[in-house]
Amino acid sequence: MSFDIALSGIQAINEALDQTSHNIANAGTYGYKSSRANFSALVAGDHPTGTAIGSVSQNIGLSGGVLNTGRALDASINGRGFFITKTASNEMQYTRVGIFDTSDTGYLIDASGRRVQGFGITPPSTVLGAQGDILIPKGQIPAVASTKMAYVGNMSADWVKPTVTPFQGVGNVPVTPATPPDPLSYNMSQTSVVYDTLGAQHTLTQYFSATGTAGDVAVNYVLDGTDTTVTTTLSFNPANGQMTTPASPGIFAVTLTTPVTATGATLNPINIDYTGTTLFAGKATTTVNNIDGYASGVFSNVELGKDGSVIAKYSNGQSQTVAMVALATFADEGALTAVNDTSWEASIGSGVALSTTPGSGMAGTLNTSSLEQSNVDITSELVGLMTSQRNYQANSKVIQTESTMMQSLMQAI
Repeated sequence: MSFDIALSGIQAINEALDQTSHNIANAGTYGYKSSRANFSALVAGDHPTGTAIGSVSQNIGLSGGVLNTGRALDASINGRGFFITKTASNEMQYTRVGIFDTSDTGYLIDASGRRVQGFGITPPSTVLGAQGDILIPKGQIPAVASTKMAYVGNMSADWVKPTVTPFQGVGNVPVTPATPPDPLSYNMSQTSVVYDTLGAQHTLTQYFSATGTAGDVAVNYVLDGTDTTVTTTLSFNPANGQMTTPASPGIFAVTLTTPVTATGATLNPINIDYTGTTLFAGKATTTVNNIDGYASGVFSNVELGKDGSVIAKYSNGQSQTVAMVALATFADEGALTAVNDTSWEASIGSGVALSTTPGSGMAGTLNTSSLEQSNVDITSELVGLMTSQRNYQANSKVIQTESTMMQSLMQAI
């Protein structure tokens, strides 16, 4: 009996050493969760018969460290939750390893080639669609014509009325590309780029000039070097320099009708928002000069946002959110069924997966350009090795002692 008990101890220790060595070998594996061999006693009736490894459990709930990678498609989960992936056989598997890429067919996949699951978005809408495979649109996005502009600056209260009035080209002629504005007919100019319906760029220049009336500044608009003949007047309270016309929100609609584009493209009226513009003494300044619209662009790359958004970027500098990565949480994540060292499947004990976006419900947030490291504690594993070594020696000593006793008994007989 003593032989059997000691032998069972050695066999159980060998199995435990397998788990310890496996943990140490995977100390550098991203998203790996350490496992532990659980010893249990073997009893026959009232008599102990030895020991065995009753079960092996993974420490799924303990997060590993975070390693910054700098890669735009890497992500780690800060808190609870798992990335949801779908295999080629349509089985859902869950992982903490956020190494993502795009397949040759345009789908977001993980390092094992499984399709990452998320909520689709159809730009320009921000409404989340149904959960499914994340498809990255790699085509060309159309051009968007300019419709609005924000301009904020200070029109100097020290300006005097230009000596040449009204606003005109050099030589008292209309402003054209061949006859630019006379510098004596305005006080300041500011240039912006506008886009037509085909995405072609046009130059819109605002010419500001004092009118001679206290607090009034005239604005003339020149498109591609030609006067649009549109003139607006910004009015300010001379006592405090605050704009009174246009009244809040301070928007002027400027119709751009000239020149006619040779391609047949059209230009939209531009709503220029002057809210925040002032008339203080001193130097004239421009602090905001933003206009919408852009040319068409082709897909260049994709990256993940901290909120889980999948952001497609294009050659024209534009970007759009095309999906949101989904995270799954479970009532008992410790009861998940291991597929391999870094992937799991749902079980009856774990409950069904609850899918949501990062940071919602019980799901953790994302750390982008980073990966979760293994949660193996090398120090603890080495201490476990020493403990197993002592236990192995103790069981070996029992067998050795038993063998010595049997030899002495046989010699006595």
